[in-house]
Amino acid sequence: MTRSRRLGPVLLIVVATLLTGAGRDPVRGEEHAPATPPDATAAPATCSRSAFHVVVDVGHALDAPGALSARGMTEYAFNLQLARQIKQALVDAGFDKTMLLITDKKPPLGLVERAVTANRVAANLFLSIHHDSVPDNLMHTWQYDGQDQGYNDDYPGYALFVSNDNPDRAGSLQFARLLGKALQAKGLQFTPHYTLPIMGRHRRQLLDADAGVYRYDELVVLRMTHMPAALLEAGSIVNRQEELELGTPERRAATSAAVVAAVEDFCAARAPQKIERPPSR
Repeated sequence: MTRSRRLGPVLLIVVATLLTGAGRDPVRGEEHAPATPPDATAAPATCSRSAFHVVVDVGHALDAPGALSARGMTEYAFNLQLARQIKQALVDAGFDKTMLLITDKKPPLGLVERAVTANRVAANLFLSIHHDSVPDNLMHTWQYDGQDQGYNDDYPGYALFVSNDNPDRAGSLQFARLLGKALQAKGLQFTPHYTLPIMGRHRRQLLDADAGVYRYDELVVLRMTHMPAALLEAGSIVNRQEELELGTPERRAATSAAVVAAVEDFCAARAPQKIERPPSR
């Protein structure tokens, strides 16, 4: 993730206007569950899948395609393929309100539009799908199909990002941790290179060293969405070996299955517990 997603002061005024007119729900603080009565028992929470609304955001756009892979394919093409498969996997798992979010607007307004749309449909979870690159100073050049292409084979793996500016930052981190663990259960590993000094201004704080979750407060789609939100860099498309893997149905299926598992667990964790009272004597 080497592209800037910051907002300038003037744009922030525009953003505030857009968000105000988008049917914004009041931002709630932490809610405390009512105390369980002494004679009652909490039954396991049940996830209502048909009522749980997930927005799967396709990172970038056709006219703003993001990074180029080691073989010259656009990041947007990778994002679209994977996001479509994730959306279908969620629908097949019973999350039939899952929405695939695509925009044709370039940043920064295209980024704001994504947040506004997710807020308007009152989603329960926002997941933005991306594929990773490295800063220009870490790129090397090779010849592929008769053309010079950039690559870096040093940093394969996924990465997850959340923003402390999200109104539900605890929920965002909870979901990202679940997703990181689910990806690892599929045999995937996260990349630790965002912690290295060579990353310069792209260096990030690692919030969870087990799940591969980083803090990135400035990401528009994470800080301006009103629901828990995470961004997944599914792998490095400038890594020549991982690029090939990311283009396979098997890798997309593994990532999609991990997302479904994480959403299932997160939905259950967020569901209200049912109180079962013992029968009267």
